[in-house]
Amino acid sequence: MSEIPEQVVLLSDAGEHIGVADKALVHTTETALHLAFSCHVYNADGKVLVTRRALSKLTWPGVWTNSFCGHPAPGEDMAAAIIRRAQHELGITVSDVQLVLPDFRYRAVDSSGIVENEICPVYRAVTTDAVAPNPAEVDEFEWADPQSLHAAVAGTPFAFSPWLGWQLEQLEQL
Repeated sequence: MSEIPEQVVLLSDAGEHIGVADKALVHTTETALHLAFSCHVYNADGKVLVTRRALSKLTWPGVWTNSFCGHPAPGEDMAAAIIRRAQHELGITVSDVQLVLPDFRYRAVDSSGIVENEICPVYRAVTTDAVAPNPAEVDEFEWADPQSLHAAVAGTPFAFSPWLGWQLEQLEQL
């Protein structure tokens, strides 16, 4: 029995659902606008989890980014997608999932020419679990002081995903 390919929700420029596409086929040099999410995970000490993307990732391999990102499956509740992806990428359970940037949207082109083109609400969550990253997704992780993370992204933006920098800028304005 073959595995069903992971799908993403395609969106119109106005953010309306207009179809679905296989995730493996959607990220190209002409990536269609689609639905995603980003999540920033905090621990009890108020530190935020940052991860370095696996070198095998199609886009931005080896760069540091927010805790994790993903795509809700067609018809999947966003909170359920976040819980699913936290377990898949980091081996953690998350709680207190809160929407912090409901209108975050970006388009970015990595050095290989692959485009990220997403309406990507940003969430904050909490975990008390030990991180056990999936090596296909994450090469390294670090619990960072939020102010130190802001300084690192400002000082060395090339080492971080562009969406993390843009998210941090918007989160500062809240």
